[in-house]
Amino acid sequence: MSNGWRDKLAGARMRVDQEFNQRVLDSQFSNQEWGLIMTAIEFDIESPDDPEQAEMVANTENLEQIMPELDNIPQGMARPDGSHDDSGGVVDSLKSVLGFDDSDSNGASVDKDELAAATALVEEYASELQQSLEEEGRWKSVCAAAADA
Repeated sequence: MSNGWRDKLAGARMRVDQEFNQRVLDSQFSNQEWGLIMTAIEFDIESPDDPEQAEMVANTENLEQIMPELDNIPQGMARPDGSHDDSGGVVDSLKSVLGFDDSDSNGASVDKDELAAATALVEEYASELQQSLEEEGRWKSVCAAAADA
């Protein structure tokens, strides 16, 4: 089964991604880190039966699990602060995510400030996405589709 109402977000998300890019550049996260963060996010609509009260929200429950992987962004990728990551690169990162690395990933600690910053940025993105849908006149139809799901 498809994602139904979430499929209706594709075009709006592409536009918001472009508009939100400057906000990401101004954040502590690189574009690559932001991309990884967004893989852990699913969007939901609270109270979709009432578009006037409905709210686009980001489900961030999986975010904490991927935060240690931000340190595994491919070697040579500059971060906004000018530092470079000296990790093993894409292959090691993927192996770690899939549980095939030799290190003890259970011991990886999550930087609570970094998690809070990522959560805040994701919530800001969700708000921008809702605003974009409202401005396009598509919010009510997206809410109706979510209510039917």
